[in-house]
Amino acid sequence: MNRFQFVAGHQARYGVKRLCQVIGVSRSSFYYWRSGAEARAARQAADAALAGRIRPVHAEHDGTYGAPRITAELRSAGLPVCRSAGLPVCRSAGLPVCRSAGLPVCRSAGLPVCRSTVNGSRG
Repeated sequence: MNRFQFVAGHQARYGVKRLCQVIGVSRSSFYYWRSGAEARAARQAADAALAGRIRPVHAEHDGTYGAPRITAELRSAGLPVCRSAGLPVCRSAGLPVCRSAGLPVCRSAGLPVCRSTVNGSRG
């Protein structure tokens, strides 16, 4: 719960002016936050819908697709989505998104594997 949520929850009992003074926030900031509540709710609903579309793509490819491939899959299905919007949604939905750092990744630990151990050579 943030400060503004606290003020909103207790405003009927103590009043906005007093709560804002005690907490140390300006009333105008509280009212600005409150005016954006509908936009935040709409964004959360859109993110939940996007997560619902991402989960099947992620599961279909055994969790090996990263944000660029997931974005390409959704675009080919006709959903207008950008990579920068899909990645935070994946993270908030708890989906592990693969990253390629040029090295193979150990799935159990999530750590890059040394090239020498992949090729079978040392050094």
